[in-house]
Amino acid sequence: MTPTPTATLVARDWAEIQERMLVPLYEAVYDRLEVGPGTRLLCLDCGAGLALLLASGRGAAATGVEADPARRALARERLLEVVGAPPVPAARPYDVLLAFEPSPGALAAALPSVRRGGAVVLAGWGPAERCTVPAVLGGGPVVRDLDAVAEDAGLVPDGSGRVFCPFGYADADSAVRGLLSTGLYPVAGTGSGPCAADPALAEKELAEAIHPYERADGAVWLPNILRYVIARVA
Repeated sequence: MTPTPTATLVARDWAEIQERMLVPLYEAVYDRLEVGPGTRLLCLDCGAGLALLLASGRGAAATGVEADPARRALARERLLEVVGAPPVPAARPYDVLLAFEPSPGALAAALPSVRRGGAVVLAGWGPAERCTVPAVLGGGPVVRDLDAVAEDAGLVPDGSGRVFCPFGYADADSAVRGLLSTGLYPVAGTGSGPCAADPALAEKELAEAIHPYERADGAVWLPNILRYVIARVA
């Protein structure tokens, strides 16, 4: 039985179970942009900061933006530089901005912090038929037109890519907790909004939805394709 969600529990489930599922995406982007010493990177909605840790491990100077206090606190426990809102443009702007499905407002607020010619990476879900994360209770992955988001923001296209990002869990309970921590589902206690479902109902619906992906040893394997778009600040 999954514990009743609270902001702190959901944040820890994100940090301990779910966040690592995006490592293939981060590594693919960092390889392509040659993120390393001398790179200044800003990550929107950085969660507990794994994207920052990976960038720092390559020698980059990484800063995160995270509005959720519980996730921000976990990132700071990792000794990462994480703020609650995009920093005011400084004398040394950022070279790379990384964002997973940002809102237009959040993207617009962060763009002044990126240097002219800097890379803006917008990531999101790939084709619906290539993603197995379930849609239940009116929630789940939504494919966004990332190219249109970049165009609307006044950015100059500079390539795109797809990354295989399987979500693998030790068991069904871990899968349910991890998926609930994503904020994809309208569930009370997960910060997903006022029209939220009862956690017990969400747990039941998700457990049933992932059952076809359970293996003989109890592990759950959800293959997904994520997409990213690279654009430049004009």
